[in-house]
Amino acid sequence: MGLFDQQPVYQPLAAKMRPRSLDEFAGQSHLLGPGKPLRVAIETSSLHSMVLWGPPGVGKTTIARMIATVCQVDFQALSAVLAGVKDIREAILIARQNQSRSGRKTLLFVDEVHRFNKSQQDAFLPYVEDGTVIFVGATTENPSFELNNALLSRARVYRLKSLEIDDLVALLSRAISDPQRGLGQRRIKIAESLLVMLARAADGDARRSLNLLEIAADLATDDIVDEAILEEVLGTDLRRFDKGGDIFYDQISALHKAVRGSSADAALYWFARMIDGGCDPFYIARRVVRMATEDIGNADPRGLQLALHAWSVQERLGSPEGELAIAQAIVYLAAAAKSNAVYTAYNRAMADVRRLPSSEVPLHLRNAPTSLMKDMGHGEDYRYAHQFDDAFVAGECYFPQDLGERQYYEPVDRGLEIQIREKLQRLRERNLGSDFQRYPAPKPQAKP
Repeated sequence: MGLFDQQPVYQPLAAKMRPRSLDEFAGQSHLLGPGKPLRVAIETSSLHSMVLWGPPGVGKTTIARMIATVCQVDFQALSAVLAGVKDIREAILIARQNQSRSGRKTLLFVDEVHRFNKSQQDAFLPYVEDGTVIFVGATTENPSFELNNALLSRARVYRLKSLEIDDLVALLSRAISDPQRGLGQRRIKIAESLLVMLARAADGDARRSLNLLEIAADLATDDIVDEAILEEVLGTDLRRFDKGGDIFYDQISALHKAVRGSSADAALYWFARMIDGGCDPFYIARRVVRMATEDIGNADPRGLQLALHAWSVQERLGSPEGELAIAQAIVYLAAAAKSNAVYTAYNRAMADVRRLPSSEVPLHLRNAPTSLMKDMGHGEDYRYAHQFDDAFVAGECYFPQDLGERQYYEPVDRGLEIQIREKLQRLRERNLGSDFQRYPAPKPQAKP
């Protein structure tokens, strides 16, 4: 063979095992199972623009290619990492030329579409609208945050899921036995339990599972993949953790909800998942402080102290001591009495401030540092709380007169807030029974 003769093109196992039909597709049965919406659309060639949203390696590109093949349309692909508006225009020009020449429509696949800015996304709109192209975007990020509303309104969003262990094991078994596209000719020997190990290490990613299998097969002696080889292949394996993407926010959400739901064990699990995946412990420490104020509050004020102490330990000692302190705070918060009364009260007060006119500060509450201000009535008839029994001025009102008394904070019947609630109730009763009333006819409170 000469130097310039065509050489065989190497294809990774994951590329060779790309499914050729809907029946070969691994996972996504909620979309591609018999009678499911996306499968019906493909089988009936009812093409529409769409966004395929899901983690890496779950078949977004494969679905796009399969649609083009089954529906007999031209396929063009752009990567949002590399392409710009000029590339979009060139793709549209080619699509128009193909349609005028052969009558075939074009499926324009845009990988990582969330990386396009607003102007680049807007460049698609006229051609999606008039049917020049069937737009299929792929993204690992939540489309509602990353894509323009105008583009989203013209496309249907399909959520793809991480593949289950059984789906990945079936895919790996098919790759081992397939003599044309897979490793069938080599007669690779690997125990079922080791296939499960590979599937778990792939963390829901079909492409990753096949890449790991291919590496293991290349290292095999006499085509036998044993535990020693798998340990070598998986020794540096990292679990999937997207520090800035949707998976990241799903996991911190799960951690927060586990604390709120008083599940210390589940909270520890999600904390460990995030630390194991490379999450910055300081980010988690900040979120733990948020949990202490939002979900525990005055039911157990010690929770906030412990959360702040854990943050401080992380700053002073680093890992792993700091992570252990954060874990301690997480467990305490999960076990603590729960109250979102302060969180709810703050939101109610903020809603009133944004909704109502800006009332002036009553004269008796204003500061009077100068004689002019005193002459203007600032601070006049102010009743100094410490001169009264229990440092409480019955009948006083600290709201503007046009608002009257309002109640935002409603302590719950849990933890320390039981006592707080009882005290506030006693004070309200004293207010109502007092002969002194700051305003002659206070308005009844209307809950926001």
